[in-house]
Amino acid sequence: MTDTNTPNTDLNTRHDEKMKKIKAARDKMMAQKIDKKGLIIVHTGKGKGKSSSAFGMAMRCVGHDMKVGVVQFIKGGWETGEAKLLKKFPDLCEFHAMGAGFTWETQNRAQDVALAREAWNKALEMMRDPSFAMVILDEINIVLRYDFLPLDDVLAALADKLPDQHVVLTGRNAPDTLIEAADLVTEMTMIKHPFREQGIKAQIGVEF
Repeated sequence: MTDTNTPNTDLNTRHDEKMKKIKAARDKMMAQKIDKKGLIIVHTGKGKGKSSSAFGMAMRCVGHDMKVGVVQFIKGGWETGEAKLLKKFPDLCEFHAMGAGFTWETQNRAQDVALAREAWNKALEMMRDPSFAMVILDEINIVLRYDFLPLDDVLAALADKLPDQHVVLTGRNAPDTLIEAADLVTEMTMIKHPFREQGIKAQIGVEF
């Protein structure tokens, strides 16, 4: 009588031995890595998820009792789900929506520049405060693209940031020099989008 379990047994044994070797190699690699460092994180690209990913990290920080600061450089009038949720934790999250909306809606460059400078000053205040474990600069790449803020000022502040503090910068078209300065960069690529494909507007719980 043929033992039908033998092929699976051999496969499981080979898998287990392979995983032991991988774990040994990974443990050796991890022993040489740095335990803690504040990261400069950039989320860019044309795909959806840049801000969503940043706010996911904000919620992780709150879950670990780590204080988060948020400055939104573009969004201002929207009542977003992330703002409503994070504002329920005032001791762990300071949230500032300081923009006036999308640039094609405002149609007022002087106002946009003034608001960007005000938002940047708030961001600097939090970046200099060691009580903040993470500072999220939402859509700052947009204001950099339109020269509402000097890129050199942002790069200088990042170079001088607190050693253990994470700073997250979101928005499409991140400048090359910002990408070079960052520790972690993710580019969201759009494959399909319901607005383009089907004419479906932004949905509550998905976009805001």
